[in-house]
Amino acid sequence: MADQPPALDLRSGPERVFAHLLVSNLLVSVVNYTVWFAVTFWVFLETGSVFATGMIAGIFLVATAGTGIWFGSLVDHHRKHAVLQASAAASIAFYGLAFAVYLLSPAESFRTAGSVPLWCFVVLLMMGVIAGNPRGIALSTLVTLLVPADRRDRANGLVGSATGLSMLVTSVISGLLVAFGGMAAVLVLTLTVLALSVVHLGLVQVPEDRVAAPPGDDDAAGPPADSGIDLRGTLRLVRGVPGLLPLILFSCFNNFLGGAFMALMDPYGLSLMSVQAWGLLWGGLSALLVVGGLLVARIGLGSRPIRVLLLVNVAMWVATALFPLVSSVLTLIVAMAVFMTVMPFAEAAEQTVLQRVVPYERQGRVFGFAQSVEQAASPLTAFLMAPLTQFVVMPFMTDGAGARAIGGWFGTGPTRGIALVFVVTGVIGVLAVLAAFASPAYRRVSAAYAAARDTGTPPPSAEPAAVPVLPAVAAVAAAPVAP
Repeated sequence: MADQPPALDLRSGPERVFAHLLVSNLLVSVVNYTVWFAVTFWVFLETGSVFATGMIAGIFLVATAGTGIWFGSLVDHHRKHAVLQASAAASIAFYGLAFAVYLLSPAESFRTAGSVPLWCFVVLLMMGVIAGNPRGIALSTLVTLLVPADRRDRANGLVGSATGLSMLVTSVISGLLVAFGGMAAVLVLTLTVLALSVVHLGLVQVPEDRVAAPPGDDDAAGPPADSGIDLRGTLRLVRGVPGLLPLILFSCFNNFLGGAFMALMDPYGLSLMSVQAWGLLWGGLSALLVVGGLLVARIGLGSRPIRVLLLVNVAMWVATALFPLVSSVLTLIVAMAVFMTVMPFAEAAEQTVLQRVVPYERQGRVFGFAQSVEQAASPLTAFLMAPLTQFVVMPFMTDGAGARAIGGWFGTGPTRGIALVFVVTGVIGVLAVLAAFASPAYRRVSAAYAAARDTGTPPPSAEPAAVPVLPAVAAVAAAPVAP
């Protein structure tokens, strides 16, 4: 048995710099997502409009999907330290403008869903949140720069723990801030933390922080690149790594299935418990993301992270298919606990593979492309699944053919209709992941990872042969979106 690689040393050298950047990103993520959560709560309390809160979520998801490739290009074409600082400065500017709108507009103007000052305020806040997204892309590339290849899986585990911790902290403080100080308290805290992060990062020196891909020096085979949205060039980069496009497509497919959680998990959970208990449950489940990330940091992913990625997804989809078979709070809690604990393994595995097989100077665009493609899938499913469940599946399991066929053991009623959607989604997910093990694309990306691991450098880019769509979609699994 091969010796285990040494643990991360966060007290000295480049890994200490990574620790500083990780803490900085954690704090900034907490305040950015606190703004998102808080403005959603606040708008509902002020206007009573569910439509308005849905629009806020839509703005975030569409903007994230639409800016990922551009943000990735910015990361590739500028120093990472500069991207981190510019991201924080942009967020400060947008939040500052929003604060001015909040202070200068009469309070009555925020109590109507169709108010122009309200939506100016909301859009400026969401632009500030979106301006923080380049930090996540930059941090993924900085793991490649600062952490030795044999310890990157553990570093990615710490990134997963930071994500879970930010969710946990955000869910706690956003409601408290709105309750006791309104949006003024939220913005004062946010602007203070962002200003401190700029000062802190000004004292952190990133070794070998260089422009990964200077404009005009990207691809000899294509036109000169720039820092704009170069979709054609990004697709060429992604297709140049064997098996990488199928990996991203399957991640998109998994998120497409995971959109069912976005649309239906809250109604299902609230049919089994009170809203207070549901909120406390998700606070506890968010803590399990931290636990899972720390486990990755402790034990790593081994020499075959792609296989780990697949097996983790089998576990998550099996849990999804099984927990709704009975209407029980216990099965829901157990399944979601499994889901949240193993999710950091899948996320760390995907990041580790990309960091190994994609050349450093191209990683920003690849991570940005993956973010855009994957983020676009879940809201699409959510928009499709909600009316389908409401108008087709619920009646089917209430007094329709489904109730007559399986209602005797599965149960009947609207809630059991939601449960049936979860079961079908889980079964489709399991079948897709199992198909991945037999996929030629899975073997290609596994071979590319092994070759990069053995040689210490990513494989040379080469335009791959065309891959049929369905085998490509069944290539490699990545973590479904968190419910």
